[in-house]
Amino acid sequence: MNAAKRVRPSKTPGPAVEESIGRVLCSRVRELRKKKRWTLEEMSAACGVSRSMLSEIERERANPTLAVAYRIAQAFGVSLGELVQSTGAVHQIDVIRADDRTYHFRSDHHCSIRTLSPLNLEKSVEFYEIVLRPNGALKSAPHFDGARELLTVQRGAVRLCSADDTAEIQAGDSAHYRADLPHSIENRGTEDAVLFLVVTYLRD
Repeated sequence: MNAAKRVRPSKTPGPAVEESIGRVLCSRVRELRKKKRWTLEEMSAACGVSRSMLSEIERERANPTLAVAYRIAQAFGVSLGELVQSTGAVHQIDVIRADDRTYHFRSDHHCSIRTLSPLNLEKSVEFYEIVLRPNGALKSAPHFDGARELLTVQRGAVRLCSADDTAEIQAGDSAHYRADLPHSIENRGTEDAVLFLVVTYLRD
């Protein structure tokens, strides 16, 4: 895998496509709210979007920004893709495209992180592709009680720490460790390290 891969811009949809997506999104917001039996006030409290804006969206008088749509999707426990998917469309395979910026969690000169799991599943499991630059590090405070992480190194080598335990792992190695303690992943090598990380949480 090329750790320095470039994200190719997607083609800009035409006005007719944008209008169609907007209509579906507005209809889905109304449909999902009624399914949950929420009032507009209750939905506003759940997603942090004003009642007036939600009313405008449902009446197809306003198209939400990406940030607003994401808040609404989170409140319903669905992905952005599912939010704009019409009820009649049935998909057995949910594809996350490499150039979908919704799933690019972080990108800077130390590290890039891409979410590989559907956003609506992240309350119980999270799946990430991580590229750590030389001398880059991910240092995390403890997650919720019972949280664990499974790390696989595809390329390079890293030092893994969980509380006072440390391990050196390299390409082909996997590690499983507690994430409800302070933990970190450090690339002390001279090349990018490409990692796959699964975070699991205890379910209620």
